[in-house]
This record gives sequence, C-alpha cells and structure tokens, in this order.
Amino acid sequence: MEQTTSALKVSEKDVVVPGEILAEGIEYLPGQGMYREGNNIIASRFGLVRLEGKVLKVLPLSGKYLPRRGDVIIALVEDVNISGWRVNTNSAYTAMLSLKDASGDFIRRGADLTQYFDIGDYIVTKIINVTSQNLVDLTMKGPGLRKLEGGRILKVAPSKVPRIIGKQGSMVSMVKKATGCNIIVGQNGIVWVKGINPEDELLTVETIKKIENESHVSGLTDKIKEFLESKGKVVEIPQLQEGGDHEEVE
Repeated sequence: MEQTTSALKVSEKDVVVPGEILAEGIEYLPGQGMYREGNNIIASRFGLVRLEGKVLKVLPLSGKYLPRRGDVIIALVEDVNISGWRVNTNSAYTAMLSLKDASGDFIRRGADLTQYFDIGDYIVTKIINVTSQNLVDLTMKGPGLRKLEGGRILKVAPSKVPRIIGKQGSMVSMVKKATGCNIIVGQNGIVWVKGINPEDELLTVETIKKIENESHVSGLTDKIKEFLESKGKVVEIPQLQEGGDHEEVE
C-alpha cells in the first residue's frame, strides 16, 4: 500500500488567497477558512495563515462583523423604548438589550431607562443569542460589562481584532503598559481607549491603527515595540504561558 507524504506549503502569518494549496497529506487538519480536496488542504478565503499544532486556520483580512453568541463587544445605544434599548453592534444585525438583561437590579416597567443607558452611550456588552431572523440579544450581566465613561472610540476591521489583542492578550497588554492607557477591544471592531492625558490616548490610537495596517507583517510585536520606544515609552514584551494560544477581549 502506497504511503502518502505530508507537506506544509505555507508558513505562519503567510497571506494566502482562495484556491491556494496550504498543505498536502493527512498529517495536517483543515480549520477555519479552508477545505480538504483529495490529498490537499485548500484556502477558501483571503487571509493570514495561523498554525495551531497540526491544525491550519486562515484568519480573514477583510469583511464585516458577524455577531456570534458569547462575543463581548462595544456597542452604541441608538434608541430607548418601553421594553429596553436598541443597540448598534457595528453589523447588519439589529440588537436589543432587554430590561431583565440590563442590570442585576430589578427595573420596573415605566421607569426612566435613560438613567441606566441613554442614546449615544457606548457599552461593553455580551451577545447571549443570535436568532434565525438575525436578531441579537445582549446582556450587561457579567464581569467587565458596563457603560463606558469618557475616553476615545475608534473602529478597526473586525478581522484584525485577533492581531490587535495578540496571543494570550500579549499585544494589547504591551500597549497598555507602555502608554498607561486602559484599552478595551470589542470583537466587533470597536475599541475604547482612556488615559490620564490626551497625548497618551492619541499615541495609543496611533499604535492600534499601526497594528491594524501592518497586521500581515512578520515580527509585528518587535515593530510595535520599536515604534513605542521611538515615542519615548518603556516597553516590555509580555511572556506567553506555555500551551496558551487564546485571545482575550480586554
């Protein structure tokens, strides 16, 4: 019986296009953004290669945010009605925050809901359900979920969020410590930055935009470190835990 050899045709952080062969043989497993055809694993979308052991993934470099249950996002309150709040999630989906999910306190019907959240408020919220009719249900019950006060809001491509956060939160942690700013990165591509002074906030915004624009570049962490140091900041690259490869929201 003839044995098939396995060969990886790409490297970590390579940019690939649909139809490109990423690996041959059965040793490697197809993950997000690809499919198996015969002995080959082929990219199904334009994106950045990610290697997780023997599993291949292609992270998209473009595209709109698609709400998913469990995502923690930053959203904008657009309307207040008798049953709750209508919220913009930076997607094509309509989102609602109901009275029962807005607070651990009991909110009676007829109460002035603007005392909790008003039109124009940004909130850190969690998606608890996405219906077949493309309706999104949100909650404010959970660690870190709250109304945001002050600071700056910026938008990035949702597909670039994993690079901005970094493995185990390493990239955003490095920027936080260097600038002294609080940073929250929503999975929907909305980012909140708040610092002690406007100069550090502006530098943080510039740094995040640089990460977004150069997300496909190899050695990005070192490049961002050099950039922050050129601005007079002391930068320390966080040490990753062995076996950890998850991304964090904050």
